[in-house]
Amino acid sequence: MKSLFLLLTVLFSFGLFGQEKLVLQNLFDATLSEEVSCYRIPALTTAPNGDLLAAIDERVASCSDLGTNPNINIVLRRSTDHGKTWSEIEKVADFPEGQSASDPSFIVDMQTKNILLFYNYMNVNEEKGVYYFHVMKSNDNGKSWSAPQDITSQISEKDWSRDFKFITSGRGIQRRSGQLLHTLVNLEHGLHLFGSDDHGKTFFVRDKPLLPGDESKVVERADGSLMVNSRVNSGGMRYAHFSGKNEATWHAEPQPELIDPSCNASMIRYTEKADGFSKNRILFSNAKNNRERKNMTVRISYDEGQSWGEGKTIYQGLAAYSTMTILENGNIGLLFEGDGYTKNYFTQFSLEWLTDGKDRLNKHSKKKY
Repeated sequence: MKSLFLLLTVLFSFGLFGQEKLVLQNLFDATLSEEVSCYRIPALTTAPNGDLLAAIDERVASCSDLGTNPNINIVLRRSTDHGKTWSEIEKVADFPEGQSASDPSFIVDMQTKNILLFYNYMNVNEEKGVYYFHVMKSNDNGKSWSAPQDITSQISEKDWSRDFKFITSGRGIQRRSGQLLHTLVNLEHGLHLFGSDDHGKTFFVRDKPLLPGDESKVVERADGSLMVNSRVNSGGMRYAHFSGKNEATWHAEPQPELIDPSCNASMIRYTEKADGFSKNRILFSNAKNNRERKNMTVRISYDEGQSWGEGKTIYQGLAAYSTMTILENGNIGLLFEGDGYTKNYFTQFSLEWLTDGKDRLNKHSKKKY
């Protein structure tokens, strides 16, 4: 009996399949600062050297969005030990009072080993309602950043100057060809893809809008086509946009199984057979509820986004925007807004934990994990 009791104690302490219980780390908490109103809109990525970078809005004047807030900075924390510990908060984009930067997102260029950090900018005092797009670059795994580059004229039209437009927060992708690709939203003219064919020296925007669509994420499918998963502001579910192989044609499909309270979500490629993995896998995280921002859940698609499993609840309480990355060891990293925008939780878990032991990584891939 004693040995059985000890065995059960070990199982419950470490969880099923020899893994520790889910640990939530609150990386950004405005209640700990007298100067910050709230931290919102997280972005998360894995640097080429394996470091984790977590960026977010530091909203000083109030918790309101870019259009009316005269003091929002982009701040960042780093982990050099796979998410066990994190650095102090450092400012990455910090403009004078009256100018704000918001909605960070990353693309890691694995060919050049550079990291691109995008955000939306506004001079609230002098050009209130006029949105600009900026990018900063790092060639040292996010330890230092270039001066901001204004790419607004490259990825938007002249008649968009006073439209409500923004680059989606979270992250974009690098395709197998090396092309960088991301999403931006113009609430007057629709969802658009933008990117770069020369590693961020210049940028383009696709003129064909995808509708319906708000904040969105894009992945390259195994056959080279694209899938964009979109927030919409009615109906309580997500929409998916699928391209043909040459992107000349697109079609939109409602995804009623992906219930959603009209909130930004995350979607990333996890594994692909072309890299030596046994299965194609795409991950999706959102607040799994059709009315309220709560119940943060992560799901898997094994058929390139045509269908999704029920997923596993990560956090039952209030939860909103989320962003994911893959750690060097193959764990899935998740950063999400929680508890009514007062906390921003980071956690990580394995594929085996996520699937209750039904799926696991094979060990013959070309990637580190």
